[in-house]
Amino acid sequence: MGSWLNYGLGSESDSIPGYVVMTDPKGALPAGQPMYTQGFLPANFQPTMFRPGENPVLNLNLPNGISLKERKRTLDLIGELNRANLNEEDHEFSARIDSYDLAFKMQTEAPEARDPSRESQETLNLYGIGGEHTNDYGRRCLMARKLVENGVRFITVVSGGGTGDLMWDAHKDIEENHVRMAQHTDQPVAGLIKDLKRRGLLDSTLVLWGGEFGRSPEAEAGIGRDHHNLGFTMWMAGGGIKGGQVVGATDEIGLHAVERPYHFRDIHNTILHQLGLDQHKLTYPHMGRDERLTFLEGKLVREII
Repeated sequence: MGSWLNYGLGSESDSIPGYVVMTDPKGALPAGQPMYTQGFLPANFQPTMFRPGENPVLNLNLPNGISLKERKRTLDLIGELNRANLNEEDHEFSARIDSYDLAFKMQTEAPEARDPSRESQETLNLYGIGGEHTNDYGRRCLMARKLVENGVRFITVVSGGGTGDLMWDAHKDIEENHVRMAQHTDQPVAGLIKDLKRRGLLDSTLVLWGGEFGRSPEAEAGIGRDHHNLGFTMWMAGGGIKGGQVVGATDEIGLHAVERPYHFRDIHNTILHQLGLDQHKLTYPHMGRDERLTFLEGKLVREII
């Protein structure tokens, strides 16, 4: 979705990536980076993966003894050599050339986007930065806000990583798992929405929270829950969404969505609509077919817009 939106809308800035994924410090989700890549879109729409911790992008600072002018001469030479061997149809090579230019601009033009030290203590507290359970996710949510301010089009702040119950994967004990994971995320997410709103950014920023599916209503291994795709919840805030309401419902035990159910492609179409894009016009030719994000036909979730 991040790649599709950058393909459709373009980047707001040429000095910072248009699509950023911030992974959990415990590791990538089991499917890894391919979950977030551009698919059959050209390689320059792939995400920039930010590392966990205080240094999300390595090697952005100039080496000791190297001036900005010297670094620029080095990059100009690399660019000339690369372009001398560039085939117009080689999207991977073209994206690699662009990545050198982007990295140089990130060094020189957008350092504040990755520097939380310029924020007030009140703002750090709002996100839970420094807290025992909220420090990491809070730092990443704050960076997401700073990236929005600097023109990044699409940001994914991943909660959970590694294996098993280090994710929201409550096969063994759903209460322990979800209470622990929510401890990491509830305050930072609330802080992000509040911070966006008070800075006048929420109207133009759409926040989506969700996962790959829900959890089953029946027990697994006694106190766990299995994967469940027949009834689950996602929420949105900002971006022209009417808040404070619930659309649809499951049956009384949460097994099936029975009242106004919506499909993932309906969520996708609603997001495209809120960003001014038409699902039928946002297409990419692939193997003789004009593909699109919603694949078939996504409905609008009209109740929330």
